Amino acid sequence: MMPRPVLNRILLALAGLVLLGGGLLILFAGLDIYRRHGLVPPVGWPLTAADDVLLSSADRVRWSSQGWWWWPAVIAALTLITVLALWWLLSQLPRRHADGIAVGGSPPQEGVELRGRALSDAIASEAGALPGVQQAHVHITGPTAQPHTRISLTLTPQGKPAAVLHALCEGPLHTAQQCTGSPHMPTEARLRVARHKARRAE
Repeated sequence: MMPRPVLNRILLALAGLVLLGGGLLILFAGLDIYRRHGLVPPVGWPLTAADDVLLSSADRVRWSSQGWWWWPAVIAALTLITVLALWWLLSQLPRRHADGIAVGGSPPQEGVELRGRALSDAIASEAGALPGVQQAHVHITGPTAQPHTRISLTLTPQGKPAAVLHALCEGPLHTAQQCTGSPHMPTEARLRVARHKARRAE
């Protein structure tokens, strides 16, 4: 099965090529580039002059004569394409919390699942107790079989990012992997330093 990011890039590239081609077609016709530069478009090429239309009266009559089903079929196809595009767009939005996480891999052993909020609270509690960490927020998103962990850490002024990241990987994240039985849990960590007053040297 093709990975989701690769599929998204392919679909975006195809949609971009279609929109680019349509935009250039309209631009060439609107600016009358073919006539100005002496270019000869291919036979049957649409929109070759500024006063051209996409569907002429003859084309509309010809397509209308196909039968009563033609225009309803076109409308249904366009509606289906719109619904699929909206569904794909909504599927890209990240979910705030995973409903459940399979314990012991996927499928879960004996139907055991761990609530995503419970795991994120446990990771946040353990990460917040690490040396150099002032505050920790954890969100687990994504489907049950492939949870994604987002961690936001606020470091103390004395906290060292390298040491905190090492402690995070060896501590809370390692514990979470052991609890869920998922050795590969994608994690994104964002670190920032808490605001503090500058010390005056004397």
